[in-house]
Amino acid sequence: MKRFARLIVIKKPVFEKAHEVFGEAGRIDFFPASNGRGLILIMDCETALFFYQNGDHFIYDGYEMGTYNKGDVTILDGIKRNIPMYP
Repeated sequence: MKRFARLIVIKKPVFEKAHEVFGEAGRIDFFPASNGRGLILIMDCETALFFYQNGDHFIYDGYEMGTYNKGDVTILDGIKRNIPMYP
């Protein structure tokens, strides 16, 4: 993957770090942020990652730990736009 990342000019490959974090999670839940346009990603009902909207994208805003509820898997069902993921 590192060679392929260089080949397709990925400037900051983070796949190993992302795999280390998300690969060990038993469940991932999404919640809308309570204060504006953002989202909260909960891992294993114990770790919350916060993201806020900045124009046309989200920015990571930090984390906290605690005990969290399970999410609702239908939270994204209302999305109607089909935006292509690749250029």
